[in-house]
Amino acid sequence: MTDLQGTPRTEEIDQTKIWHKTACVLCSANCGLEVRLDGREITRVRGNKAHVASAGYTCEKGLRVNHYQNNTSRLMTPLKRIEDGSYIEVDWDTAIQEISDGLKEVAEKYGSDKIFYYGGGGQGNHLGGAHSTATRQAYGIIRKSNALAQEKTGEAWVEGQMFGTHTHGGFHDAEVAIFLGKNPWHSHGFDQARRVLKEISNDDNRSLVVIDPRRTETADLADYWLQVKPGTDAFLLAALGAIITNEKMTDDDWLAENATGVEETKTVFRDVPIGDFAKRSGITVDQIRAVAERIVNAESVSTYEDLGIEMGPHSTLISYLHRAISILTGNYGKQGALGPHTSIAPLFNYSAAGREPTDPVTGGKIISGLVPCNEIAEGFLSDHPERSRAMFIESGNPVHSLAESDKFRAAMRKAEFTVVIDVVHTETTEQADWILPASSQYEKAEATFFGANFPENTFHLRPGILEPLPGTLTEPEIHSRLVQAAGVLDDVDFQTLREAADRGLDSFAEAFMAAAMENPAVSAYGAVVLYETLGKSLPKGKEGAAVLWFSCQMAAQKYPDQIRAAGHKGEGPALGNALFEAIVDNDDGIVFTQHNFEEAFDFLTTPDQKINLSIPEMHEALGKLSEAPDKYTSEEFPYVLSAGERRGFSANTIVRDPSWRKKDKEGSLRIHPDDASEIGVEDGGRIRITTQGGEAVAVVEINETVQPGYVSLPNGYGLSYSPAGGDSEIVGVPPNQLTSTVWRDSIAGTPWHKHVPANLEAVVN
Repeated sequence: MTDLQGTPRTEEIDQTKIWHKTACVLCSANCGLEVRLDGREITRVRGNKAHVASAGYTCEKGLRVNHYQNNTSRLMTPLKRIEDGSYIEVDWDTAIQEISDGLKEVAEKYGSDKIFYYGGGGQGNHLGGAHSTATRQAYGIIRKSNALAQEKTGEAWVEGQMFGTHTHGGFHDAEVAIFLGKNPWHSHGFDQARRVLKEISNDDNRSLVVIDPRRTETADLADYWLQVKPGTDAFLLAALGAIITNEKMTDDDWLAENATGVEETKTVFRDVPIGDFAKRSGITVDQIRAVAERIVNAESVSTYEDLGIEMGPHSTLISYLHRAISILTGNYGKQGALGPHTSIAPLFNYSAAGREPTDPVTGGKIISGLVPCNEIAEGFLSDHPERSRAMFIESGNPVHSLAESDKFRAAMRKAEFTVVIDVVHTETTEQADWILPASSQYEKAEATFFGANFPENTFHLRPGILEPLPGTLTEPEIHSRLVQAAGVLDDVDFQTLREAADRGLDSFAEAFMAAAMENPAVSAYGAVVLYETLGKSLPKGKEGAAVLWFSCQMAAQKYPDQIRAAGHKGEGPALGNALFEAIVDNDDGIVFTQHNFEEAFDFLTTPDQKINLSIPEMHEALGKLSEAPDKYTSEEFPYVLSAGERRGFSANTIVRDPSWRKKDKEGSLRIHPDDASEIGVEDGGRIRITTQGGEAVAVVEINETVQPGYVSLPNGYGLSYSPAGGDSEIVGVPPNQLTSTVWRDSIAGTPWHKHVPANLEAVVN
């Protein structure tokens, strides 16, 4: 008998001394970990030094993954809501059949396009999302969204038009690294973030630039910290671009060869009132010019935007401005600069950028196929005849994570049929008609799809290290059952494909391709077909990874030379098989492509395969920026609240047990000493926060890292949790009790979670 790692179980081996390879699931970096187990408890955690990307690195969050894996909120049986609002336990067969029937009923009554899907891959939980495509196809589900539509759709819209693909900075090698509204010390975003930040800070030949209203841990390391007034990043960047343009700092020879729309873009920048914009941002012209000179004198510059600006005013414009500055100074396609990257499975479709459809109910722009999150509840709660009527949610907690939580609760209650797949009870499961319990990220094969390195890129498939909790199923298994219940795979010959898989990948590849040509259902529902056939031949705990076989075949067609350069051998399907085998067999992760920097321009999918600087909507927005306010506060709401700051002990909504926090137990409101004095509140006291969206009471932390007029609350707090044997309790403030669906970006519809006008008053005991 063996465990899930293949380690022989004998009386001579102490199972508590074995190190099992896995990864952290608490942010997109998914750093490699090694853990020890005592039964189902994760007793020790350390960084995996052999991991292909993180190389032993981890932060304090990764060391506390047992608080995620083992908690009292786990779901262990399907649940069905009955007439009195309570839940009854139901067996899996009944649950699958009744859910299938319910989805079909909605489709027959209103049309399958009235079923709304939310999710498709939570933190460290992505293979389930890959299988959900088959379920959506089987039930005709078209409308969808996920957390990326709160953050990255504006960025995707800009990148689609500028490059036709996603780009990422080369921070490990950049001479100048610029972070906008991002604190990599806590939010990472690239491998070994803290090591890299320290290396840049300690190198006299490199510079760290941080643009942030708060003095973050990253700002403390910076050579240039530009403490902008909240919500004025666009004014600062516009002034920076104007100085570079007006003072002839642009790389014109490089631009002539590699970019279009250059003169139109320069013309718009030339009209920027530099002095006025600098004043409005709170940064002097001399400070901005110093950064401009540092940029143009550097061999390489990389920029990174994150939620601090993506969830605030002018977010899509900012996504454009910093990329335009990078291109105007020739910072693309070289070591340490902006560049593309390969993907096993791309997260966005960039090819349609600029030609997006609009939601028939709200009119919002559907970027990369995603309905803006701020419009989902609005659509359900309207009386529009085209409104959605049912919700299917997995790997997400939108009631807690989207703006105006109460509005989304109301939308779920109005929906005629709701299904939620999750590992634990959440604020969202509490509103569902059906709840399906999923196995955790440590009970099944999982992978990260956020690797964004160039010219070398990596991929890590991690095995399950625990048996699935009794009563739970993996998302691939759940989706397989739902798809088969829909009756769309009845004529697929699973047995022949299974027999082919048992003979080896070469035989399977031939059989699968033949079956796909003969039967369209094999391709249409490929993830489930692969799971039910190839998946049965994979090592225990890795069955759900079968879907990666098809991705490997596609990658082998697109990047054959680069895959071979990374050490994988073969031609055609054999190369895809070799890549797949390497992924499945290596629990430390692999390098799957090796490019060179000259190939960066091959990734461009713009009409002339050059970088396109001319985006009319962005030029218009830049031209009208002078007319925009530089603050959105008022007499009624005089403070700016940043709702959802990343801190050392916050992790979205994935860790519900508050005992994992060694400090900041309640998620304090950080406030400047001057504001605290004026309001009359002391450190550790209570303060009432009131916004257009709602109100809450928080504990106070007087902190000079925030500027006067600006306060912040962390993400990942305010979750309901039931200690063993105790009643449910809520620790900290749910941030989206205070946000509003009204405040949103004019192009992408992304919310202003980081810029919420608020009023504060001391709570007197």
